Formats: sequence, structure tokens, C-alpha cells
Amino acid sequence: MVASRRRVRRALAAALAAVVLAVTACAPASPHGTEAPASAASRVPLSQLTAPADPASLSGPSTATLTTAEIVPVVAEPSPRLPVTVVSRDLDGEREVTVTDVSRIIAMDLSGSLAATVWGLGLGDRLVGRDVSTTFPGTEELPVITSNGHSVNAEAVIAQRPTLVLTDGSIGPLDVVQQLRDVGITVVFVDTASSFDGAADRARAVAAALGVDEAGETLAARIHADVDRVRAEIAALAPADDARRLRIVFLYIRGASGVYYLFGSESGADDLITSLSAIDVAGELGWKGMQPLTDEAMVAANPDLILVMTAGLASAGGVDRLIADKPAIALTNAGRNRRFVDMADGQILSFGPRSADVLDALARAIYVPEAAE
Repeated sequence: MVASRRRVRRALAAALAAVVLAVTACAPASPHGTEAPASAASRVPLSQLTAPADPASLSGPSTATLTTAEIVPVVAEPSPRLPVTVVSRDLDGEREVTVTDVSRIIAMDLSGSLAATVWGLGLGDRLVGRDVSTTFPGTEELPVITSNGHSVNAEAVIAQRPTLVLTDGSIGPLDVVQQLRDVGITVVFVDTASSFDGAADRARAVAAALGVDEAGETLAARIHADVDRVRAEIAALAPADDARRLRIVFLYIRGASGVYYLFGSESGADDLITSLSAIDVAGELGWKGMQPLTDEAMVAANPDLILVMTAGLASAGGVDRLIADKPAIALTNAGRNRRFVDMADGQILSFGPRSADVLDALARAIYVPEAAE
């Protein structure tokens, strides 16, 4: 069963990576090439906000932004205990990998979660390159080792002389990653779920590969505690009556290339939506992985609200153009009320040290839009 779930997650990640790669040349530049500007630090705490009794009565789009894009390490400069031997799970199966040197790290994946985790463990100063999704403060000057969106550039990686490469298989091509191993670079595949529990598991797995297990446990505990706290605050904000809970879907868009996908189970969107005390329509309808958007699927879903990535929405020309180009969306409650909530591409499904902050930002934009500014 675990292997089956792993295959589903890897297939989903690979498919999404292929979609991103295929449309990058055609998509407009993201307004969030770096992190979205931080909002004012004087935001009212989520626990002090009051939402409408019926959140489906709200109308108009909202943008979720983090109060701060910074990642605070749980430990200052931990001392790795090496060598360590860990299990690396790639598409060819499991293998034992011994890590002897973590002085120069490249952590790469589709959402930037691995680099964020390295930073959260207190070893951010050892990062020597980044993928395009790694844009949090402190990484701006790192060389980008991906090209054409999320395609790994072997030469760019090798040029940084990494002693360790961490990846999860979500970006590739995988033969390029194999090439890195062939030239003698230690490569560890980190296999964790796209979920909030997966974020804590990722903290432990990355820490194990870096020889800082105690920091990993501390970061995992912080992620769990912060996410549980924010989930409780959201539950108090959302309707207690299931009949009034918002029905939400996650729509992946690259409008310039006509790419539209609805995200189902094991995509991360399912855990995100249920953690927002809303109804995951994809789960209700039994969707798995990525489902191409069809008129029938959208009408059947009839969401009250649609979650999107900021650059994706921009690529479709904004809310009004999207609704005009996709009449089926216009027929839904979300389309009629123009209820779209967008968040920066490198944040909304990142599942890392900032998980609780992402939930907090989305909850504001969904339930009390005026508090999202």
C-alpha cells in the first residue's frame, strides 16, 4: 500500500513537472518571481477575527499573502553528526546511501519545500544553489540550477560542486539526476506526502540525511504544533454546520497554453482544503491526482470557491477573462460570485516550515478578505 501511494504521488509530481516545463516558455512572467511582498506585521490575530455566518455569501476575488516570507530556523548552526546512512527511495526502488559531507547542499523540488526545510533546520548557509521555487529571504543570491521552469540543469548543478543533492523526484528529467550520481555526487531522494503531516515527515527525513536528527524532531514538532493551532483557529472561524461549509476545488492554470487541471487526492490540495475547515469537492467526487478540467467536471463540482496560483490566474488574464473563456466556471457558485483565492505559486502547496503561515493567510483571504491585506 505504501509503495502504491508512493507511485501515485510520484506520478502526480512527474505529470505536474511535465506540464510546468511544457508551458513555461508560453506562460507570462509571474508577478511573484520572488516572494510576494510581506503584509503589515500588525495584522489582527486569526483567533480575533469574525467571519460571516455564511461564507458563501462573500463575493469577489482575494489574494492570500504571508505576514512574513522569512523562515526562522529551529536551531542556530547545528553540528551534523556524520557519516550517516539513509534509505533513498527513487523510481528504481530503495537503496542505502551514505552521506559523508553536507558542506555544500542543493535541495531541489517542485515547490521549494526541501530547501525551506534545510533552512528551517538551521543549515541554510550550506545551500549553494536553488530551484526556481526557492525564493524565500536569504536565498535570492543563490545560483538557479533549473532551466525552462523546473528542468534540472546538470551542468549548473555540477558547477556548484555540491557534496549532497536532495530531491523528491518531482523535477527532472530523472536521467539528469542519475547523471549527477554518475559523476560522484551523493544524491538522496526524500519520499514524503504532499500534506501537513508530510511536512513534518520531511523535516525528519531531511534532518536524518544531514546528520541533525534532533533538529529534525524539533522542526517536525513545531510544524505539527503550529498547524494544529491554526487549524483550531480556522475551525472556530468557519461555520460549525457542515451544510454551510464552503465547497472548494483547487484549479491549476497555465492559460496561455490552455492547460487547466483540477487537483484531487494526494496532490496536497485535499489536505489544504480540509485543513481550512472546508469541503474538499475533489475528494467528495473521488478525483485522484490531476484531472483535466472539463465542463462536466466543473459543473458537477459546483464549488463555492476556487483556489488558484497567482501566476496561473494571471496567465489566464485574471478572474473575469477566465470566467469568460470557461463558461462552465461561470455556471458555478464560485463563478457567479467571482470567488477565487490566489496565492503565490511557491507558497500555496509548499508544505514546509511555513505551513501554518500558509494556512493562516489562506483562511483570512477565504473567510475575512479584508483581513488578508
